[in-house]
Amino acid sequence: MIWTLEPARWLMVATLGLLYALLCWRAYLPLRRKRQQARQARAAAQAAGWIVAHASQTGNAEQLAQQTAATLQLAGIGVHVLELSELDAATLQSAERALFIVSTYGEGDAPDAAAGFVARVMGAAIPLQQLHFGVLALGDSSYRQYCGFGRALDGWLQQQGAQPLFPRIEVDRMAAAALAAWRQQLSHLVGTSDAPDWSAPAFEAWTLQRRECVNRGSAGAPLYRLELLPQQGALPDWQSGDLVQIAAPAEPERPREYSIASIPQDGSLHLLVRLHSHADGSHGVASGWLTQQVQAGQSIALRVRMHRRFRLEDNQARPLILIGNGSGIAGLRAHLKARALAGQTRNWLLFGERNAAYDTQYGAELAQWQAQGVLAQLDRVYSRDQAERRYVQHVLAEQMQRLREWVDDGAAIYVCGSLEGMAAGVHAALQAGLGAPALEALQAAGRYRRDVY
Repeated sequence: MIWTLEPARWLMVATLGLLYALLCWRAYLPLRRKRQQARQARAAAQAAGWIVAHASQTGNAEQLAQQTAATLQLAGIGVHVLELSELDAATLQSAERALFIVSTYGEGDAPDAAAGFVARVMGAAIPLQQLHFGVLALGDSSYRQYCGFGRALDGWLQQQGAQPLFPRIEVDRMAAAALAAWRQQLSHLVGTSDAPDWSAPAFEAWTLQRRECVNRGSAGAPLYRLELLPQQGALPDWQSGDLVQIAAPAEPERPREYSIASIPQDGSLHLLVRLHSHADGSHGVASGWLTQQVQAGQSIALRVRMHRRFRLEDNQARPLILIGNGSGIAGLRAHLKARALAGQTRNWLLFGERNAAYDTQYGAELAQWQAQGVLAQLDRVYSRDQAERRYVQHVLAEQMQRLREWVDDGAAIYVCGSLEGMAAGVHAALQAGLGAPALEALQAAGRYRRDVY
């Protein structure tokens, strides 16, 4: 058969059309699964009678939601637990009782686990006169918009006609008294005081093995690497992405959280702690104690906490795009170490700091991973090394075509570091390059995860 130019063109157009259709279908699958999950959630909520919806950034709200559900179930009440982004308007309108346990991060922002709900549901007027609800709002009073998202959710529900079962309960840094008030309200609702144990794991004594400043001369605040070991027993079996909570002696009731920079196979627990200084020259309670006061050989009260939203989980076999800045290299380094141990080599790190001469945390290790093929691509940007400031989001925008190719190949995106500036800029760059619907689909599928602070 002799092909003319015209049939060849038609064949090329048909082939390109088929490829485009396949790409569209691949992008649509997560949204299709999310809609199926929403229908299942609606059916489960109707059958159960009670909804317990959580929106967590680091896992506290999710843990409290599970404990709340256990209390209801102990009293024989059917309950359906789900992430807030899985809750749609129809499910809300079919429910008569709902408990919302939500955190706030940054200056009043909704956590990532609530982004879909805010976009799809809270932007509209929905009659909810049949709904009776309670809100447990988690927050940090050191921020201006304390419990901002919890307050916004509570206000929106009442505007739709929903009736509060009791006044909103606000929790400052997981304060025990506020959590006790929530448990008391639950006891009134279910008619039982025989609630499950809600106490968090006890802090354990760890020993500071060594500490060193890793960025002397930098334009940024001092950054210290710490290595710790438990005083008794073996290392706990944490995963990359997990956190520690540390109780400083001056404020043991307000533990601070830090990303773990190592994996158990390293033989010790590593942290990167930035020394925080206030306007009056005083230091942060926890960062000042950890970097300036406690000495090698002394004891630190610490507990490891699972951070499910930043673990690798279903993304272990996927290509991984790691994006961060500053002390955020800690959580990203742990993921890279876990990937190297598992023999996963499709890893791309985009990382920003201030000065190449002083801010090369783990530089030798990253170079070694590049030489070994563990890091397929490494992009580092230093904001102060040129007249015009350059940040991670600028490099990301320049590399967007490659990033799309990685995402089309199934990659997951993990972001770790500062909320102000970096995380917001990266999110905007991803929205511009991938499109808001595609980014929401990645988030719904667990392929876009953030640990930002």
